[in-house]
Amino acid sequence: MSEKQKARQQKVYTLLVEVGRKAGDGLPDGATGAALMCYASGVDEAEAVRETVAVLKQADLAPLDVSGYGTLDERLAEGHDIPDEERELMEQALRDNAVIVAQMTPFYDEKGETRH
Repeated sequence: MSEKQKARQQKVYTLLVEVGRKAGDGLPDGATGAALMCYASGVDEAEAVRETVAVLKQADLAPLDVSGYGTLDERLAEGHDIPDEERELMEQALRDNAVIVAQMTPFYDEKGETRH
């Protein structure tokens, strides 16, 4: 494999995306937004972020902020414990060249009120 091919090789990145509210977003009633744990393939983290934001916008979500946690190897090097089901989702994202939303955690106002 040449250096150029290695540089273009897809990797899977773990991303945490904060989304706000938008009409038709499918978030629970009363939620003010949500955090989405995503696994996204890309030749680098910037591409994975761009693809993830594009996919979420197509799904009528409103991405506000994206935090990157690196590749599987980077996370392992930092001492993260990564369960088999998480690794399987990462492999699927790589195999399908996809963005996979692995977990969605809705946010609620402290008083239970919806922010506008």
